Amino acid sequence: MDVQQASTFADRVTRLLERVEYRRADSPEDKAAIYRLRHDAYMRAGTVEPRPSGMFHDPLDESPNVWIIGIYIDGDLASSIRLHVSASPSASLPAMGAFGDIVEPHLRAGRVIIDSTRHVTKTEYALGSPIMPYLTVRATALAQDFFDADYSVVACLVEHQAFFRRMFGCVPWSQPRKYPNFNRPMAFLGYDCRERRPATYARYPFSRSTENERARLFWRSSTGAENVARAISGEAEEQLSGA
Repeated sequence: MDVQQASTFADRVTRLLERVEYRRADSPEDKAAIYRLRHDAYMRAGTVEPRPSGMFHDPLDESPNVWIIGIYIDGDLASSIRLHVSASPSASLPAMGAFGDIVEPHLRAGRVIIDSTRHVTKTEYALGSPIMPYLTVRATALAQDFFDADYSVVACLVEHQAFFRRMFGCVPWSQPRKYPNFNRPMAFLGYDCRERRPATYARYPFSRSTENERARLFWRSSTGAENVARAISGEAEEQLSGA
């Protein structure tokens, strides 16, 4: 994609954003809809075994430092992404299951890492349009600005690496490895948020966001943690009355 093509594509995404809402999943109903969307998407891709419930979720969906985001177009759930944010080995990241030897040294050094997982899109939005992946991972750009993150990482199918390299300038942090709950190996990519931000904004200006948009999504986690600094550091949540 050359400069002119990238500019035209970015304009298309920007226009579609006028119809898009990014919503943190707080209620059981919103979460169940996203879990069903995950299950459908992963079954379509052949990366998981079917589950009797028709929903795909795991214990990390209940972490204090998790943000489960739904992306809605004209009110319809079109895609979703799950973000974990950590500044300490005590605040778990999904990547620790397969790539702990790589991420934990950064966390011990006090770095803030965003781990994006569960990138899924409803079938009718996934077919025939290259826009949805960009709209979906835009939530990662919002998170890295809100939390002033040092690094963002993603475990993805090997064939999806090119997209993350193109969008964020990701580089491999590891050779592909077996990944929990999936029957195919995952590549592991990452990037320096502050270093890559100017290039991402220049190429994909729709990645920019307002302070209000970021605050609306990230002022608390999907499990109700309102002291997000404590949540991402892995410290026990205090009662609001004692805060």
